[in-house]
Amino acid sequence: MPDRAPASDPIGLSVSEATPHDPFGAIREPNYRFFACSFLASSMGLQMLSMAIGWEIYERTGSEFLLGLMGLTRALPVIALTLPAGTLVDRGDRKRILAVTQIAFGMIALALAFASHRHAPEWIFFALLLASGCVRSFNAPSRGALLPSLLPPERFGNAIAWQSGFFQFAAVAGPLLAGWLIAKFGAAWVVYACTAVLCCSAGITALFLRPRPVVRTSEPPRLRDMFKGAQYIWREKTILGALTLDMLAVLFGGATALLPVYAKNILDCGPEGLGALRAAPYVGAFLMAIWLAARPNFSHAGRTLLWSVAVFGVCMIVFGLSTSMWLSLAALAVSGAVDNISVVIRHMLVQIRTPDELRGRTTAVNSVFIECSNEVGAFESGTVARYFGPVFSVVSGGFGTLAVVGFVAFAFPALRRLKRVDETKDDVRQAEYEEEEHRRLGPQG
Repeated sequence: MPDRAPASDPIGLSVSEATPHDPFGAIREPNYRFFACSFLASSMGLQMLSMAIGWEIYERTGSEFLLGLMGLTRALPVIALTLPAGTLVDRGDRKRILAVTQIAFGMIALALAFASHRHAPEWIFFALLLASGCVRSFNAPSRGALLPSLLPPERFGNAIAWQSGFFQFAAVAGPLLAGWLIAKFGAAWVVYACTAVLCCSAGITALFLRPRPVVRTSEPPRLRDMFKGAQYIWREKTILGALTLDMLAVLFGGATALLPVYAKNILDCGPEGLGALRAAPYVGAFLMAIWLAARPNFSHAGRTLLWSVAVFGVCMIVFGLSTSMWLSLAALAVSGAVDNISVVIRHMLVQIRTPDELRGRTTAVNSVFIECSNEVGAFESGTVARYFGPVFSVVSGGFGTLAVVGFVAFAFPALRRLKRVDETKDDVRQAEYEEEEHRRLGPQG
C-alpha cells in the first residue's frame, strides 16, 4: 500500500502506514508492561474460577440448565449496571476503579473457596456469581477506557493484539491448571484460593500505572449523560454492526457452557479433559494473536471480520457432531483462532473511533454486548440442551451463527465495505463515491 498522510479520528489517535511496523512496540512501554502483568494475572485467575465452578456445579447437580443459569447470573448485573458504571468510569479515576475491582474479584474468589470447602448449598455459589457480575460491570469499562492513555497512539493497535494474546495465554493455562488441581486434590476450593491470590496481585499491580491526563466532562452529572455512549454507538454503524455480529454469533454459536457435559457424557475425558477442551479455543487464539501482533493492520477489515465469524460457525457444527477428542480439540482451536480476529477488529473499532470523554460509557455498552453473547448465550445453550440435548444445542447454534453473518452483511453495508479499522469518515465517503461511480460507468468505465 502506498504511503499516505496520517489518518485522524475524533480523539486524536492517528495511524501512519508509512511508519515501519514494530511487533513489540507496546511491550516497550513500561506502563503497558504493568498493565499486561495485571491483566494476565486477573485473566488467568478468573479463567481458573470459571472452569472450576462449572465443573463443581455439574458434579453436584448434573443439570445442564444450571450451567446455563450460571451465565445468566453473571450477565444480569452487567446489563443492569451498564449506564452508571460507564458514567462513573468517565468521571472517576479509572486506575483506582480498576485496582478496587480486581481486589473485589479476589475477595469473591476467597468466599467461593470457603463455600466450596464447607460444601455450602448451591444458592451461595449463585449469590457470589451475582456479586462477581456486579464487579465485572465496573471492571471491564475501567480497563478498556484506561488502556489508550497508557501508551502512544501509534502503538495502540499493537497493544490490542498483545492484549488478546495475553488473554488467550491465560485462558489456556488457567483451565489446564484448574483441571490438574481438581484432579490432584479432588476439590475445587484450591482453585478458588489460587484465583483470590492472582486477582489481588492484579489489583496491587494496577496501582503502579501512570496514565496520561485525559479529557473529562466538566458538566454536572445528568441522567441523559448515561445514554451518550449508547447514542454514539448507534450513530457509528461500523461499530454497531461489529458489536451486533459478535453478540448474535456467540449468543447462538457458543458451546463453552456445555463443555462439562461433553467432557463427562460424550467424550468421557474427566476434569483434565475438560481443562483441555476449555483451553483449546485459546490455544488457537493465542497463536493467532502472535500472528496479528507481527503484522500490520487489516486492509479489508470488514470482509475479514465477516469471514472469521462464518468459519467460527462451521467449527461449532463440527464440534457439536464430533465424538473424537482430537477432532473436538481441533475444531475448538480453529474456532478460537478465527474468533480472535473478530475480537481484535472489534476492540480496535470501539477504542480508536470513540472520543476520550465517552470511552468509559461506550466500553460499558460494549461489555453488555459481550455479556449478552457469552453469558446469556450460555443460558440459551443450557436451556436448549435441557429440552433437545447438547448436540442439537451446539449444532443448531452453529447454523444460527452462519445465518447471523448473512444478516449483518446485508444490514450493515458500512461494515461490509470497511477497509482499514482506522479509516476516517472522509475515507468511507470517498470509497462509497468510487463504488457508486464504478457501478454507474460499468466495467468499461
